[in-house]
This record gives sequence, structure tokens and C-alpha cells, in this order.
Amino acid sequence: MLLPSEKTSLKMEGLVKDLVDWGLGDDDGVKKGEEDGIDERSRSNSWAQIVSGESENEQNHGRNSKRRNEVDGRNEWQSGGSGSQPSRRPQKAVNEGYEDGSQDNYKQSHPDQQTGEESNDGWETVGKKKPPRRHQQVNKGNWDNFKRPANEQEYSNEVAYDSQIEPSQNDLSDLGQACNKLWELDHNRLTPGKDYEIDCGEGKKSYQNQDMAEGCLFTYLSEDVFKKPTISRFCSLLDNYNPHEGYKEEVTSQEKQEQAAFIEEICRTAPIKYLHKYLCLKGIVSEDSQEFKRMLTSLWFDLYGRGGTSSCSSAFEHVFVGEIKSRGDQSVSGFHNWLQFYMEEAKGKVDYQGYIYPRRRGQTPDSETQLLTIQFEWNGVLKSVSSTLVGVSPEFEIALYTLCFYMGNEDNYVELGPYYVDIKCYRLGNKLGSAFPIADS
Repeated sequence: MLLPSEKTSLKMEGLVKDLVDWGLGDDDGVKKGEEDGIDERSRSNSWAQIVSGESENEQNHGRNSKRRNEVDGRNEWQSGGSGSQPSRRPQKAVNEGYEDGSQDNYKQSHPDQQTGEESNDGWETVGKKKPPRRHQQVNKGNWDNFKRPANEQEYSNEVAYDSQIEPSQNDLSDLGQACNKLWELDHNRLTPGKDYEIDCGEGKKSYQNQDMAEGCLFTYLSEDVFKKPTISRFCSLLDNYNPHEGYKEEVTSQEKQEQAAFIEEICRTAPIKYLHKYLCLKGIVSEDSQEFKRMLTSLWFDLYGRGGTSSCSSAFEHVFVGEIKSRGDQSVSGFHNWLQFYMEEAKGKVDYQGYIYPRRRGQTPDSETQLLTIQFEWNGVLKSVSSTLVGVSPEFEIALYTLCFYMGNEDNYVELGPYYVDIKCYRLGNKLGSAFPIADS
């Protein structure tokens, strides 16, 4: 039983605490919210966190890490083969990370990005928004001619066969060296600052929802780029698809002719000739060029099921064009091609949001960087983390991902010129489900 003096003391202490809480604010709820947020993030160590170094145990992330499920956690994903304008705001946006379906602390409601911003002089600008984006016209030239039968079209001259196209014994025993050879053989790769210019804007972590880019990623692209045969034929294929996952695709005869003409064109280039020779020496395909073209066509353009609907997707559509998943919260999967990004940004359908902080300090991207990890919205739907090789040719990417599909694994750690890259390669049954680069630390 407390004495009167003790009761008085306790009341005084309670009164003092109440006054302090009233004056300073009770931070128990704040601390709890912070702890809950940290807990939530720690339970969702997605590829988004891994690539940007946000996971607490990122230092332990090594080359033994595997990711079995890419798109939505389905068990169909298997590891690869063995061998050597103002911003659009989505209704609900999901941080899917690197296509693994996991969610971060990204606010699904995606609130206004700039409702008020404090300037350097201390004044607050209310309602500040990004400047209008400049819509650009893409000269499509004679793209309609690409719909004619493949044998009625004109193609560029074939690259002369030389020793550079012949895989060495070291290439055959080291997939990484073979991939780097493809980089060296990419004669159609663009030069930053000459053929195009980009503005990376500011960096961010993958779960942050602030728009850190004031304008477009691409500030300039030379008109001569679209005169390159493989690039113009590639771009003519991009509008053949419905971006919504689960929508059954109907391929017309003209679209099939576009596909055949594209395959014919890239097979005249050094990277694809090197790929064909490499797979021949490995016993994957025969030396017959027509059989090889049929194999490429089947791998990249044959339709298969995704998201519960048959004949609604293909490797080409997923990797290069991108798809919007509508089940549950909308999110973007695939979409790893810089030409598709440029085309959609030029039409005002892509809103670039900034680059994702690299894991290794001192590697901040700039206008010369050709391996980018970025965040953007497409048709108002967020892609929280996406990686792309900027300025490379279509034939290079087709050759790179095809080689990793047949000769590599799920993780393929390679060097591409100055970049250390993990080429992720996923199977969907016996199909190529997805392939994309991740900057390797």
C-alpha cells in the first residue's frame, strides 16, 4: 500500500511525462511505424533491393544466389540450360523488383510526387510539377515495305566471314569470353554523345516514389539511327503487340513477314553469324542457315501462355516490348530494350523517374553510361526497377540472350566491354521466359 507522499510523487511524474509528450509529441507510434517499415522491407529483399544495395546483407549476396521465380512467383520458372509531360500516376503501383513479383515499401497509391517543394531560400512552392514533355516524331520511312513477303524485300550486304567471327577454343570453353566477343562484334552499337544523348537526372532507391527526373531520359537521337537496317526493322515490330498480359495475340500474315524479314536482316550481321557458328560447334544447331533462322524465329516469336492465358506472350514481346500485369495490382514486367523506351517516351507513354543508386559507390551513371538501372512509368503503371543496355544493336541483344539461353544458366556472370554484368536468363518450360542484364558488383 502506497503512502500519500508516494502517491503524490507518482502523480507528479505522470503529470511531467504528459506535459513532455504534449510538448514534444509522443514518438512511440512513430518509432513503431519505423520499426514496422524496416521489418516489412527486410521481409521483401527483392532484386530491386539487391541491385541497388538496399538489403542489409547485400555484402553476402554472391554468385551463388538464385532466383527461381521471375514474373509472379510461379513455379514454372526454371534455371537456364547447362553448359559452359507531367507525370502520369498509376491507380495502384507495385514495386515488383526484378520481375520476381515481390513488393517493397513503395506506396501503392502512388501519391502526388510534388505537392509542395521547399526551395533553397526557404520558401515553399505549392503544386510544382514537371515541365511538359516534348513529344518527338519518329521517322518511320519505308517501314510499310517490311510487311511484304521476305523474299521480295531488299537487305543489306552480308558481313564478310573472317577470323573474328570464328569462335576460339577459349570462347568455346568460357561463356563470358564468348559474350564479350559479341560486344566487340557489335559494329552497329551507337556512340554516346554522338548518336544520342541522355540525361540520367537524379538517383533514388527503388522503393522511393519521388520523381527524380525533370525531363526525358533521351534528349537527342540522330535521325540516321533509324536508317540502320536492323534497327528500323526491329522498331517496326514493336507495335505488333497488345501490352496487357493475358490478352491473346493474333499474328497477321504481314506481321509474320515482318518477323521473317527481321531475322533475315540480323543473320547478315557479325554477332548473329558468330552465334550460329558457336552453336554449330556446340552441336545445338546444324550449319544449315535456313534451319538456324527457323530456330531463331521459333525461340523469339512463337507464342506461349503467360498469366493463365494461352498464346498471349512471346520472348520478343516480354523482353523487348514489355507487358502490363493486370492481376491484382498493376505492374510492368519485361521491357528491357532502349529502343522501345525511346519510342514510347517519344510518344509520351513513358515517364522517366530517375536512376536507381548503384550498389558500388563511385559508379553513378552519366551521359556516357551504356548499362542503366532505372525507374519509370509506362502507360501510367510503375516499373520500379528496370535494367537496359543503351545504344546496343538488336542483333547484339538477340545473340547475347540466345547464347545464354542455350549455353548458360539462370545467372551468367560476364564482361561486356567495361561492364561486369549478370545476364539473367529464365525458362518458361522449354521457352525463353525472360532475359535481362543486371549490373554485377
